[in-house]
Amino acid sequence: MKTMEIDMEKNDNRKRPASTSLPQQWSQWQLLDSILPTGGFAHSLGLEAAIQTRVISGPEDLHTFVVHVLENSGSLLLPFVYAASKEPSADTLCKLDRMLDAMLTNEVGRRASVAQGSALMRVAASVFSEIPLLKMMRENFLSSGVVFFHHAPIFGLVCGLLGLESETCQRAFMFITLRDIISAATRLNVIGPLGAAVLQHRIAHAARSYYREME
Repeated sequence: MKTMEIDMEKNDNRKRPASTSLPQQWSQWQLLDSILPTGGFAHSLGLEAAIQTRVISGPEDLHTFVVHVLENSGSLLLPFVYAASKEPSADTLCKLDRMLDAMLTNEVGRRASVAQGSALMRVAASVFSEIPLLKMMRENFLSSGVVFFHHAPIFGLVCGLLGLESETCQRAFMFITLRDIISAATRLNVIGPLGAAVLQHRIAHAARSYYREME
């Protein structure tokens, strides 16, 4: 009986994916932590302009705006996150980064994407020292100038190297997009902290639905 229990335990261990190791899980969680200085809270994803032009005047308008942002992020950016996480290599990143740069025709949005991606790559290369490839890639790309460092493919790359599955990477990207815009709404006094938390929970199903559409 004891031998059977040991054998079952061995089988369970073999079935566990590598991403369940505790150190790797801590790194994965840290990537989504708002304390990580990636500059996400410096960008309102168009919310500030919407407030200035009175497109948004209250919580209901904010709800509609956030849903539209998630829809746009899901349709435009999730494919880049998925592809980069599926094959996290320098060649893949270079190809996806240049493709996305050609697709982002709005200069303000393009600059924000580059700023966030550059910050994420810099932070990831410094924090996740267990993955020396991140630092090597960043140094090579900075010296060659062949990469713009757009946020979506950089996020997918880092997720992939941290061992997250591609589907989980997409969920994570939608989570931080929702988190950042709700945080911006709180910072701009469109909604209070408690109301923001309630709104984030209410809208979460929309983020999940856009992810499912990409499957």
